Amino acid sequence: MPISAVDTISLAFQHAKRQLIQPFRFGQWVRLAIVGLLAGEMGSGGSFNFPSSFNPQHQTPSHHFFAPAFPNIDPAILGALIAVLVVTGLIFMIVMLYVSSVMRFILFDSVLTKECHIRDGWNRRQGPGWKYFLWQLCFTFATFALAVLVFGVPAALAWAMGWFNQPRQHLAPLIVGGILLFFVALLFFIAVALVHVFTKDFVVPQMALEGVGPIEGWRRLWAMIQAEMSGYAAYIGMKIVLAIGAGIVVGIVTIILALIIAIPTVAVAIAAVFTGKSAGLTWNVFTITAAVIAACILFAMFMFLIALISVPVIVFFPAYAIYFFAARYRMLSLALYPPPTTPAGPPPQEPPPLPATA
Repeated sequence: MPISAVDTISLAFQHAKRQLIQPFRFGQWVRLAIVGLLAGEMGSGGSFNFPSSFNPQHQTPSHHFFAPAFPNIDPAILGALIAVLVVTGLIFMIVMLYVSSVMRFILFDSVLTKECHIRDGWNRRQGPGWKYFLWQLCFTFATFALAVLVFGVPAALAWAMGWFNQPRQHLAPLIVGGILLFFVALLFFIAVALVHVFTKDFVVPQMALEGVGPIEGWRRLWAMIQAEMSGYAAYIGMKIVLAIGAGIVVGIVTIILALIIAIPTVAVAIAAVFTGKSAGLTWNVFTITAAVIAACILFAMFMFLIALISVPVIVFFPAYAIYFFAARYRMLSLALYPPPTTPAGPPPQEPPPLPATA
């Protein structure tokens, strides 16, 4: 009987303790923070916030919109700057997706061997990292296309039937449709999250140890899941509980750290603004670019500090996946528990010399 998801917790805790504390090595701690941050192991969330009071009938020209904040900037130049920032952001996201794909394998190797070597891992894991990058890219586009299909088609049908023009006359279908759409969206996001978690926890080890592709790894994994549905369901349930607990602890520490950093940062920003005004500086392309770069640098430093605090979490969750999957995947079990090498026996003794004869 393979080890259960509950029993795996103690093994993962012991592994993280041995790797991080016995002995404590600050250099490895920093390297693990960098790898975990770039691999996306810390966990991140975000949302797209749209203005709720958007009304096309009350729009003002772009010149009047930007004039109060940036009175000395041509709206065309500002629009070009925004377009450059958007394109640069998309390119940066694709590059970081590739970096996170390679770093995922470096993190796997670091937890498996209890040693983190970024440069060697980067040179060694380009092949599987590229395959994983293509998988993540295709999965992202497929998720976006399915989201448009799941949410866009019902919204378009409701708009075509005029439900949004006179909502009071169509309250019943809007309420029923909204409830159904909510549950469909919930199932959709759960399915996307499960595919993502299973890929990084159980497909990546197969790619790292055998060099298979993501599709072949998923074909093998699906057979394992069908053979032990309850075990993998318990793994997901325990991981959700552990992630909630770790998120609360890391969130509290993050809020405290943010408050400590925010006070001097705001003071320096206010002093810089007043100094710039006294020196005759105004908002233009160069000052806006400098402000954006400074904000990005501060954000990167803040994220690195959070990653440095979250190193135990960064090590624990991959170790939890490794110990759980090692009991079900022989190649990982052999890598985690290598068989003892039989010591070479003593050399055969030479026969005793013959007795002297006359």
